[in-house]
Amino acid sequence: MGHRLGRRGGFTLVEVLVALAIFALLAGAGALVLSQTIDTRFALRAETDRIGDLQRMHALLKADLAQAAPRRVRAPTGRPLPRALMGQEQPGDPILTLVRNGWSNPGQAPRASLQRVEYRVVEGRLERRVFPYLDGARPGPPQVLCRGVKDAAVTFIQDGSEAQAFITSSDRPLPDAVRIVMTLDGVGRLEQLFLVASA
Repeated sequence: MGHRLGRRGGFTLVEVLVALAIFALLAGAGALVLSQTIDTRFALRAETDRIGDLQRMHALLKADLAQAAPRRVRAPTGRPLPRALMGQEQPGDPILTLVRNGWSNPGQAPRASLQRVEYRVVEGRLERRVFPYLDGARPGPPQVLCRGVKDAAVTFIQDGSEAQAFITSSDRPLPDAVRIVMTLDGVGRLEQLFLVASA
């Protein structure tokens, strides 16, 4: 009877090395895809948060200016501000200062229903601050509305003319509209136009 010699079971060293090389390639490709997916997810979440911040900022500005009141206030020094609604006149000033109606008072605290509000750009952040009292008070802690603000400019529209300040009168204490133009990191130029309560 003839005896057939057969190959022993198992893999050769070359076959094992080829299999390991293929596995390494597949694992590397999988890790790359997973890393890119995670990066995309974080980038998408950051962009979604940024859009949410911009929407909240717009909503607050719109609400404040829609309820603007023609009430002039006094600075902590006691000096009255020249207008009820003001933009930045000196470096370091708020970019927007106003008094608004409709400050809710659920606890019936002994205070006015008017609220003084200011917007400032501080180290690339747009901050909103409110004051506990209209005259002579220091502002409360800031509410950060937006980050990455390179610059911001406020102009006032009155009778079709636009300027950094407006002329007040007894029958026209507020402008018709306010334009706010900002330059934001990753967004570029952002221009917003808001109607004022009197309009």
